[in-house]
Amino acid sequence: MKVIIAIVVIILLTVGIVWLIDKYVPKKMKPIIHLVLWAIIIVLGYMTFNSVYDEIKFNQVKEERFKVVVDRLIDIRDAELAYKEVHGEYTDSFDKLINFAENGQVPITQRRDTLVLDEERTKAFGGVETFKTLTLIDTLSFYSVKDSIFEGDTRYKTMMNVGVGKEGAKFDLKAGKLDDDNIPVFEASVDKAIVLDGLDKYLIQKEKQVMSVDGVNGPKLMVGSMEEVFTKGNWPKSYAKKE
Repeated sequence: MKVIIAIVVIILLTVGIVWLIDKYVPKKMKPIIHLVLWAIIIVLGYMTFNSVYDEIKFNQVKEERFKVVVDRLIDIRDAELAYKEVHGEYTDSFDKLINFAENGQVPITQRRDTLVLDEERTKAFGGVETFKTLTLIDTLSFYSVKDSIFEGDTRYKTMMNVGVGKEGAKFDLKAGKLDDDNIPVFEASVDKAIVLDGLDKYLIQKEKQVMSVDGVNGPKLMVGSMEEVFTKGNWPKSYAKKE
């Protein structure tokens, strides 16, 4: 934006100079000076147009690439949530996650409460029967991760690949537990510079500093967090087709 403002200011100054020349410079010199100055105005105008148009093109490509990445991050997130439901924790291994997506079965359960005799309290009360409530979890059936989450599609086999931007780039996948509460957490991410590889470097750096309601905040596209219990992504709804 600063570059565009500077160019516009220069154009206005040049127009002002043309007016001054037209008023004060001898007639013999005017045609040549006019041609030079108008050439400068045309060049600067073209530069201004390109600056605006380049950013428009950048944003169009950015949005297309971000949507691809977001779809893949959602697949990773959904697979991780199913993995945790079975194993009690997340995984930082794409090999394990892909194998789970291929062969995993997630139980469908039902919780129910039942009354049972509390033997210790019955003894303590001299044989007076005392009951306690137990919560039982019944397994009703199982569902296939491949069929339910991926609807039979085999895209889970390549969900570690970013798919756009830098060729061969893969997501960074982390998993662990919060130190204080021992609660499982995970995080999948990719640097925006990798996703936007091949585009204008200045605009990439500018994008990495974005902090807005309708943008992807920060230097990465990511889902989950290693610092808190959080399983959502850092993108606005407009980027997610599956949510």
